[in-house]
Amino acid sequence: MNRIKPYLIKFCLFWAFVLTLLGAPRQATAQVPSTPSPRDTVKKSKVTVDHADLFTYSQIKKKVVQKLIGNVALSQDSAYMYCDSATIEDNIKVVAEGQVLIQHGDSVSAFADSLRYNGELRIAELFGEVILISGNQKLFTDRLTYDLNTKVATYQNNATMTLGETQLTSKKGYYYVDTKEIYFKDSVVVVDPEFSLRSDTLKFNTETRLVHFLGPTRINSDSSRIYCEGGFFDTQNSLALFTQNAQYLKGEQKAVADSIRYEGKKRLYTLQGNAHFEEGTRRKADARFIRYDELNDITTLEGNAFFQDSTQTIVGEYVEYDARKKRYSTKGRARISDPPQILEADEVDYNDAAQLGIAKGNVIWQDTSALTTIACESANYDQTSGYFKASGGKRGRPLFITEIEGDSLFMTADTLLSFQPDSIPSRDSSRILLAYHDVRVFKSNLQSLCDSLSYSTVDSTFRFFKDPIIWSDTSQFTADTIHMHLANKQLETIFLRNNAFIINSPDEQFFNQIKGKDITAGFDSSELRRIEVLGNAESLYYGRDEGGAYIGVNETVCSEMLLYFGNNKIDKIKFYNKPEGTFFPMKQADHEGLKIKGFNWRLAIRPKSIDDLFDEVPIKEVPAINEKK
Repeated sequence: MNRIKPYLIKFCLFWAFVLTLLGAPRQATAQVPSTPSPRDTVKKSKVTVDHADLFTYSQIKKKVVQKLIGNVALSQDSAYMYCDSATIEDNIKVVAEGQVLIQHGDSVSAFADSLRYNGELRIAELFGEVILISGNQKLFTDRLTYDLNTKVATYQNNATMTLGETQLTSKKGYYYVDTKEIYFKDSVVVVDPEFSLRSDTLKFNTETRLVHFLGPTRINSDSSRIYCEGGFFDTQNSLALFTQNAQYLKGEQKAVADSIRYEGKKRLYTLQGNAHFEEGTRRKADARFIRYDELNDITTLEGNAFFQDSTQTIVGEYVEYDARKKRYSTKGRARISDPPQILEADEVDYNDAAQLGIAKGNVIWQDTSALTTIACESANYDQTSGYFKASGGKRGRPLFITEIEGDSLFMTADTLLSFQPDSIPSRDSSRILLAYHDVRVFKSNLQSLCDSLSYSTVDSTFRFFKDPIIWSDTSQFTADTIHMHLANKQLETIFLRNNAFIINSPDEQFFNQIKGKDITAGFDSSELRRIEVLGNAESLYYGRDEGGAYIGVNETVCSEMLLYFGNNKIDKIKFYNKPEGTFFPMKQADHEGLKIKGFNWRLAIRPKSIDDLFDEVPIKEVPAINEKK
C-alpha cells in the first residue's frame, strides 16, 4: 500500500496544475483591444459593429449584408468578437474569418481561423485551429461550439489540452462556464512523462477543485496501475476516491476493493468493501476494511480480517500492524498461526521490538508438532523464541493438554511456562514446559500431584519436584524427585530419586510395598512390568496361591532388588548382596506393624476427574491416612 503514494502525488500535481491554469484571466495583448464593460444588462439580439478599417453595406432582397475588412471589432452585450474580416447578415448572423477572437465577459476567450455566430440564438461555431481560453487554460481543437446563453462550450471531433509537459485529449467535451465544470468524454487520454490516464469520461470542477471519474478509468505510471469506474479526486484537499471495481497493481503488489480512498494531507489509504491486498507470496490481506496510515506506518484491518506473511497468519475481527514499532494487535476473537504454534485469544498485543506479547481472554495456545495445548485467561509470549507464560483460567488455573498413549493428559498449576531451548532453532519442535505451585495431573490411567514440574520434548521426560506423587492403576509412587520418561508417546519408565517408595494394592486391603534410595519402574503398554531398587532396599509383598488367595507376607531387606510384575501383581523377585527375609503366614502377620516406615497410602487426594484439577482448595490439604512414621 505504501507504494501507491508517488503515483498519486503526481496525479495530484497534475490536477493542481489544471486548477492554476484556470485561476486568473488572460491579459489582453497589444493587438487585441481591452474588453469593455457591458453596456447594459439587457441582452440584445443584434450584433454591433464597433470598428473596421473598411466597411461596405448592401441589401440583397430582404437581407441586409455588411462586409467588414481590417481590424474588425464586433460586440453583443458582454460578447466581443475580433477578426480580419467579417460578413454580417441582418445584424444577427456573423461569418468571421482570419485571426478570429471571441470574448465572453471575463470568463471565456476563443481563437479560430473562422467563426459562425448567430446573434439571435447566441451560439458561436469556431473552425480551423481553434483555441479556447478560460483564465489561463487552453484547449485546442478544429471545431468548437459555444452557447452564450447557457455558457457551454462543446466539441465533438477531438480536442487537446496541454498543461506544460502534460497533454489531455478526448473525442468530446463540454465546458459549463457558470458551474465551472468541464466534461471530457469518449477516449479521454492524459499523457505525462511519469504517468498516463485513460478514461471514458472525466468531470472537473474548477471552483470546488474536484475531478470526477464517470466511466472506466485507468491510470498508469512506469511501474503501477489504477483502475476504477467511478470516484473523484479533490485537488484542493488531496483526496481521491476510486470506486466501482477499484484495482491497484504495482509489480507483485495488488489491491482490490469496492472503493480505494487516498487522503493526501493525512497520507491515509483506505480499501473498503471486499478489500484485498497482496504482495506476491510475501504478504496477503483480506477484510471488509483495510486502512494504511503512511505517516505512522500502521495498517488496520477490520471485519473478517485475514493477514498472512512469510511466517504467520492472523484471522480475526480487527487486526492492527505497526511496522515502525514492529507491533501488531487484535480485538475480538483472533487466531494467530505461526507454525507449529497457534494462538487464539479475545485480545492480543505483540511488540516484536520488545519481543513481548500479551494475550487476554479465553487464550488457547497450541504447539502442533509437540501435540500440546495450553488454555488460560491471559498469557505473555515471545513469538520468536517460543516463550509462553500462562496464568488464570477456569477457577484461576491454566490448563495444559498433551497426548500420551493415544490418550489425553491434562495438567493444571498456578502458572504454566513454555519455551524453546536456546540451543534449538526457534522453529524446531523441541520445547520445555514448566509448571509451578499446586501442580495436578489427570489421565485416565495416571494421575499426579506435586509442587512444581518440568517437561522437555527433547528427552520426552516429565520431572516432578517437591513432594511428588504419581498414581498408575493400582500403584502409588513417591520420592523427593520423580522423573517420568516417555517413548513414542508411551509411558516407559518412572525414576524415583531419594526416599523412593512404591505402594501397590489391587484390593486396597493389603499393600505391597517397596522402598529404597532410588527406584526405577519400567512399563509396557501402561502396565508396571519391572522395578529395580538401588540402595537400602526394603520390600513387603503378599504371596498368593494359584487361586489368588493370600498365603502370607514376605519381608525382605537387602542392598538391591529386582521385581517383576504381571497383571498388576508381583511375579518374582531377585535379591542382591546378602538379603535378609522373613515370611509371615497371614494369620500370624501383624499387617499394620509390618508396614515399612514412611508408608502413606494417599488415595483420598488422588484426582478422580478433570474437575478435580480445578478445585479451589488444593487437594493436598486433605488429611493423609494410614501414614506410618
